[in-house]
Amino acid sequence: MSIEQIPITRIAVAPARSRTAVIAILAVIGLVAWAAVPLVASRGMVDLLVFTALYAIAGLGVAFLLGQCGIISLAQSVFYGIGAYATAYGATALGWHWLVGLGAGMLVSGATAFLLGWPILRLSGHFLALATLALATIGHVLFLEWDWLTGGTLGIGGVPRITLFGLSLNTPQRFYYFVWPVAGLVFWLHYNLLKSRAGYAMRAMRDAPQAAMVLGIDVHRLKVQVFVLSAMVGSLAGSLFANYVSFVSVDSFGIDKAVSFLLLAVIGGVQTVAGAVFGAAFVTIAPNLLSKLGDVHPLLFAGALVLAVIFLPQGIGGLVRDVARRLLPPAGERTP
Repeated sequence: MSIEQIPITRIAVAPARSRTAVIAILAVIGLVAWAAVPLVASRGMVDLLVFTALYAIAGLGVAFLLGQCGIISLAQSVFYGIGAYATAYGATALGWHWLVGLGAGMLVSGATAFLLGWPILRLSGHFLALATLALATIGHVLFLEWDWLTGGTLGIGGVPRITLFGLSLNTPQRFYYFVWPVAGLVFWLHYNLLKSRAGYAMRAMRDAPQAAMVLGIDVHRLKVQVFVLSAMVGSLAGSLFANYVSFVSVDSFGIDKAVSFLLLAVIGGVQTVAGAVFGAAFVTIAPNLLSKLGDVHPLLFAGALVLAVIFLPQGIGGLVRDVARRLLPPAGERTP
């Protein structure tokens, strides 16, 4: 057979197969590295990685709102706290199973997000950001004042650990192997939602809201639905947090936590699925590493944030995506 007779599809198949094989190999290497980390890392580092997973789940909801809908939300700390208190109070005062507390927190968070989101999501821009900041402030005050439910400044202690098949997840290593698959499932669902019809509607609403309404998309209703979904994801992270630390205090759900969730979404990159993971790792691990340099570490962390915003406008996830595309371009695409 001459070269002229070789079908074009054959020429394209080989690079596609090669790219798929490389991705599969990298995935296997990544999975092995993930499984080996708790076996070689210190207990403190594994603990940080557990919090990275928890913050990535909560931050995903914020990144989802901002990246796909253009909604700036500073209220995620409220739903994070609702999930934590539902699990803590349900387990210690009502004797609930951890799954019941987790489900109750997600339901309460979803209902709260719907009731509050329906009026405030008619706002836009900095007015909406200020409204969600007000929600975060009100939520923190209620967590403090409703001491009959939240324990106030004393908090709620003695939250039982999660037990799976008779095994208590009472160490960072055990919880690590549980929380990261949960985070992976949440991110997989997020990815599939982005590829669905609803995902395309969200991006249309973000980029051209007037055109989206002309096409029959109920923009306000869609915003409320996404806000509710984001709140339930934040509640999930809060419930897992309560089960992991066994103690819930109002100090864990302040304005600084709301800002941290927004920060990790922006630093990680709101246009990429895995951006929340990179952002969570940055805000969790970087301060710990810089703290070894002494009292100057807050200034160094602030400087790192400024540099990240300036030189990584698409976030860390955007940088990783661009590098991956250059090293492993799709079939038929050439790198410049």
